[in-house]
Amino acid sequence: MTTHKTTNRAPAVAGVLLAAGGGRRLGGRPKALLTHRGRPLVEHAVRVLREGGCEQIHVVLGARADEVRARASLPGCVLVGNPDWEQGMGASLRAGLDSLAGTGAEAALVSLVDQPGIGPEAVARVLGAYEGEESLVSAAYDGVRGHPVLFGAAHWAGIAATATGDRGARAYLKEHEPGITLVECADVARPFDIDTEADLAHLE
Repeated sequence: MTTHKTTNRAPAVAGVLLAAGGGRRLGGRPKALLTHRGRPLVEHAVRVLREGGCEQIHVVLGARADEVRARASLPGCVLVGNPDWEQGMGASLRAGLDSLAGTGAEAALVSLVDQPGIGPEAVARVLGAYEGEESLVSAAYDGVRGHPVLFGAAHWAGIAATATGDRGARAYLKEHEPGITLVECADVARPFDIDTEADLAHLE
């Protein structure tokens, strides 16, 4: 693996926010609609991508998508419906990548709606390591791979073919591990998830 640190903007990179989960361990409350700083969590996640340098943002919705569309203010975003959201993160990742077809995007920077501890600084670092359609970049936390992750377009078909269940791109990344550029972000972000009732303490 290599390490890379730059903070350039890359208009060819689209942000893809996975926000379709139903919050099964949260009593069926969709994570996109959890309240953070007085607004739906999905708004915070979009703002992080935008402030981190993503000019084009696709938001994958699933659980109670109509309610998310009605309650959340997401101007300028492409809202992607994923009818198969109950199949797990893999289906949402496939939907997000499919939505980029014909947009001119050469890479996708993928983030998760339930990681509010990851802010614009981490997004900017990962975005800055973009070097074209062959790019494969991941944030790292004390050397451990995490989100956000940047996939150059050359990898999309392979990722879509292996993204099943809740594994997302894990199998593809493991297979291509030697080619991943790791960008250390532990000094600027905390990669916790909002999965359980106890985790809600992280929200403001």
